[in-house]
Amino acid sequence: MKKISILGSTGSIGTQTLDVISHYPEQYTVEGLSGGHNIKLLAEQIRQFRPRKASVATKELAEQLSLEIPSDVKVYYGEEGLIEIAAGTDAEFVVTAVVGSQGLAPTIAAIEAGKQIGLANKETLVSAGHLVTGLANRRGVRLLPIDSEHSAIFQCLQGERQEQIHTITLTASGGSFRDRTRDELKHVTVEDALKHPNWAMGAKITIDSATMVNKGLEVIEAHWLFDLSYDQIEVLIHPESIIHSFVEFKDYSVIAQMGLPDMRVPIQYALTYPNRMKTPAGRLRLKDIGRLHFREMDFSRYPCLRMAFESGRIGGSMPTVYNAANEVAVERFLKGEISFLDIERVIEQVMAEHEPVAFPDLPAIFEIDKWARLAARNVMPQL
Repeated sequence: MKKISILGSTGSIGTQTLDVISHYPEQYTVEGLSGGHNIKLLAEQIRQFRPRKASVATKELAEQLSLEIPSDVKVYYGEEGLIEIAAGTDAEFVVTAVVGSQGLAPTIAAIEAGKQIGLANKETLVSAGHLVTGLANRRGVRLLPIDSEHSAIFQCLQGERQEQIHTITLTASGGSFRDRTRDELKHVTVEDALKHPNWAMGAKITIDSATMVNKGLEVIEAHWLFDLSYDQIEVLIHPESIIHSFVEFKDYSVIAQMGLPDMRVPIQYALTYPNRMKTPAGRLRLKDIGRLHFREMDFSRYPCLRMAFESGRIGGSMPTVYNAANEVAVERFLKGEISFLDIERVIEQVMAEHEPVAFPDLPAIFEIDKWARLAARNVMPQL
């Protein structure tokens, strides 16, 4: 049996990972779960999957959780709790599905401990790609992508040589507002932004999809995962989300990975790699789909994606700033403090104020992340 720990078990990726595991109880055992603030759902997961360790956000929540679960489960909290679930269990495979840069420290701890990583926390590579990939190489740890786009590229490259790649193309649904003009975005609400047409995701990633920051983070992540220049990475809007991404080789042959939009497929592939097993997902029947559509990416319509490429090409600490400023801007939008279009303005202003550091170490990354968050909170909303 493969032993698994999950960081972010109560989120969208975490719950779907446990759904995949539940279909093969003879194949997996759950060693650790972290659940943030949702202790009701976490308690249900603990009673079903019986991990040895669990973690929540605060000491108070840990005390509350301890009253609702079997007494033999050890409960931790805070960043130390995340690190314990990542590196302090007998798990050989760790799914990192927490949202945002809080996933960086526990992912590094898991790699240091020699755990294989199912990577669903793209901010880890965005904020510290040079450190994370370097450490994984030294420790002999494989980073198996769980994002549907990166899983698609990873699958397309099986049996292929990296030097034969011409370009990769990440497909984008276009998000909640893909059919609206920029003028129509001036007064959209949080409720509007959270209505994703294709995928069931958490609030932060759904907003990121609407601004195209999510695709920008994926571009930076792809740079590190596949060791490609930014000139080799393209983005195409594909409203149906059937082709999850594709690779063009030097002979101009194209290999694409296709399927219905269901995150359980890339999750399971990461868990079972290099094997494949039947999934609870539905089958793709192209005769029922009929037509697939594609649109060229418009960087003036989606300036957050343009800024992602810019931050990636600048490199060093700039992607850390891009990510941190966005996290704060999205938080402020969800709270009603700023408008939807203010998100991109916050990111652009904070990036403009930053002097990039070429090769930041981990303490420097944390300090730069902290600075960027403070700067993003101080950007005033557009009147």
